[in-house]
Amino acid sequence: MTLVILAAGMGSRYGGMKQIDPIGPSGEFIIDYSCFDAARAGFDRIVFVIKRENLDVFRETVGARVGSYMKTEYAFQSLDDLPEGFSVPDGRQKPWGTAHALLAARDIVDDCFAVINADDFYGRKTFEIMAERLRAAEQRKRRTAEGRLDCCMVGFRLGNTLTENGTVSRGICTVEGGKLVSVTERTKIRRAADGNAAEYEEDGVWNPLPLDATASMNCFGLMPEVFGYVSDGFVGFLENMGDPMKSEYYLPFALDSLAKKGIIDIAVEKTPSKWYGVTYAADKEPVKQSIRELIRSGEYPEKLAL
Repeated sequence: MTLVILAAGMGSRYGGMKQIDPIGPSGEFIIDYSCFDAARAGFDRIVFVIKRENLDVFRETVGARVGSYMKTEYAFQSLDDLPEGFSVPDGRQKPWGTAHALLAARDIVDDCFAVINADDFYGRKTFEIMAERLRAAEQRKRRTAEGRLDCCMVGFRLGNTLTENGTVSRGICTVEGGKLVSVTERTKIRRAADGNAAEYEEDGVWNPLPLDATASMNCFGLMPEVFGYVSDGFVGFLENMGDPMKSEYYLPFALDSLAKKGIIDIAVEKTPSKWYGVTYAADKEPVKQSIRELIRSGEYPEKLAL
């Protein structure tokens, strides 16, 4: 099984290249823990989607460590990787989003695969759930009984994905019968003052959200046939995007569209793991402390090695 890690983004709010900022006691990055957990769950190949100019630093850091126990490859997200007939709008510098980043791996990945963000800590159980689900999909010949592509998402409890240092953006999922029905992007979510709920801001008004809502953290299990459909969807996105400088083609919404068209089913598996991430610079020390606690509990060794 292959794990695709989307690592081409830069952390503008964080103020640096947070994907390769050490948070483990032996200099590990968040991405190292994802690779380690994936290997323990049975994944045997990693494809990093990065900017081409970052190749050397990735090879010298994450690549050197992960490559000692898992096959490692690279794909490159480029602003000018566009369908025929399209060009980069004058002045556009922002990447095209996570669905476009995934397309960078379309010529490399031909097996069932998982996709995650580089700067999110998902936890060991999350990868175990994903690996089990992908193995089952492969046994079913990658199709559901209805003939749809047999995809999945591992969702998090919203309350396990919040930071104390500001608001976060999350895809809030509607799930029925164990399947993803819709994803609603909430761009400003925080824990409510009483601590018993979350809340999101819209048009200047804060609205309640339950802490046990299912949040998408871009943790999907997909079939390689999905690449063609996501590529087709990118054409539609480019034809109808609102702001040519800022609009992005997000993976949850690309997949949500395919599910609504009956092309894929997205089974939702829920993880008990707590998410950790460095959305803001002030998040770094709490994440480091959480990693230390996981090491003390025996979840991880002092130095990652297989």
